[in-house]
Amino acid sequence: MKSIAIFCGASSGHNPVYREAAQALGTMFAEKGIRLVYGGGKVGLMGVIADAVLAGGGKVVGVIPKSLVDMEVAHAGLTELHVVQTMHERKALMAAESDAFVAMPGGFGTFDEFCEIVTWNQLKIIQKPAALYNVNGYFNPFLQMMDHSVSEGFVKAEQRDNIIVADQGEELLNLIINHSPVITEKWVDFKRI
Repeated sequence: MKSIAIFCGASSGHNPVYREAAQALGTMFAEKGIRLVYGGGKVGLMGVIADAVLAGGGKVVGVIPKSLVDMEVAHAGLTELHVVQTMHERKALMAAESDAFVAMPGGFGTFDEFCEIVTWNQLKIIQKPAALYNVNGYFNPFLQMMDHSVSEGFVKAEQRDNIIVADQGEELLNLIINHSPVITEKWVDFKRI
């Protein structure tokens, strides 16, 4: 596991536990020699985790749309900063540069990025671990929604089970490194169409 993409908030949230978790995870990345790939911002949890990796001597690759650079939120001290034109290009480049994906607490952008990766795995566009860092139970309602989707027949149980969930950084990294995905041969029930 050489590179992990982090999707997280451009805000730090109200509870300091989110900043603390981002800083601790960034420190672990640096200690373990895992390159951080992220959205390229200097603000919120994005800035916290990038700064922690850099402070530990690690490598950080940022991918940011030009519109956000123009708003002066790009991190100027990264190992690499890729400026792209669109959010679609951002997500594609982050996916290409990463061996696994972790969503930390964040907003709509984080949800979008994580759900797209899960969908790409489902469609076999990629086959890379996708995890939720469930700091302070942040993703509990989202996990309940996924379980509800399984019980209602919209998501296969195997697809839901492929999503790694942990509330501690060390456990999260161990689960990602040791992940063996359950392969679903058929994700659509064509008999019902």
